[in-house]
Amino acid sequence: MQSKSILIVYCHPYPQSFNHAILTHLEKNLTNHGLHYQLIDLYGDHFQPFYDAEELRLFHQGQTHDPLVKRYLDQLKTADGIIFVTPIWWNSIPGMLKGFIDKVMKEGDGLTHTVTRTGISGCLTNLKHAYVFTTSTSPTFWFRIASGNGIQKIFINKTLEQLGIRKAKWYNFGNISHATKKQRTHYLMTCQERSLHF
Repeated sequence: MQSKSILIVYCHPYPQSFNHAILTHLEKNLTNHGLHYQLIDLYGDHFQPFYDAEELRLFHQGQTHDPLVKRYLDQLKTADGIIFVTPIWWNSIPGMLKGFIDKVMKEGDGLTHTVTRTGISGCLTNLKHAYVFTTSTSPTFWFRIASGNGIQKIFINKTLEQLGIRKAKWYNFGNISHATKKQRTHYLMTCQERSLHF
């Protein structure tokens, strides 16, 4: 049986962050269990998360002049599952990750989605499962109850589903600024355990 390939999309600029600790533990865990993974490090790759005029002109042709977009598209189309590692900034995903969605998710047959009369039809059905691991200074219950639950309702239930990713789970480490070492370790263990369930 062919080994599954997992794509990690990592979105944080600071190598001493807890997000980077999550990434390090995921990579080690996947390697230890013989699972192949690819990494998209948006800040490390110096990805430009915005359109210029030429990139936007090419959008409806399903084309790009950005070599990173071409590489990312190939990785998205050949992976079996995807993991996002990102902080929550101002109640949503960071601009860098939003730019990844805006710019890389190309319209057209054989790309990430097509547009029909009734809406968007996702083409990334090869990504059988997704995990979204986030950190936040606010408590998780606040996002889910008081701020509209945007990560779940918009990023997961709308954006990822429209792209064809039907099964996604979100795990947030809230109130991180006041977290104990034990709480941080518990979250890392949760991320490691979940990353094997593809």
